Amino acid sequence: MTASSTYLRACGLSELEEDTPKRVELDGTPVSVVRTEGEVFAINDICSHANVSLSEGEVEDCQIECWLHGSAFDLRTGKPSGLPATRPVPVYPVKIEGDDVLVSLTQES
Repeated sequence: MTASSTYLRACGLSELEEDTPKRVELDGTPVSVVRTEGEVFAINDICSHANVSLSEGEVEDCQIECWLHGSAFDLRTGKPSGLPATRPVPVYPVKIEGDDVLVSLTQES
């Protein structure tokens, strides 16, 4: 296994509330971990438009909304669904092992 595909423990599955983002730092990278619609997603926690924490926003329809200007990002792809953001944010692979939520900082998109 190469260093780039190493999974790091982000948090416990039991720590995640449905549709409530949890901010964690993995190797200095801010990550928002979200449990929604029966899945767990990991997305870079910094909005590509305004450099603010996405984990302070709301989750709905598998999207996380930036609280500052209202841009929403798809938790599966990181792509923004509307202005003012035009650039996607990185999303990361997630594995669940027991109660551990493991995230790889290797970007999926």
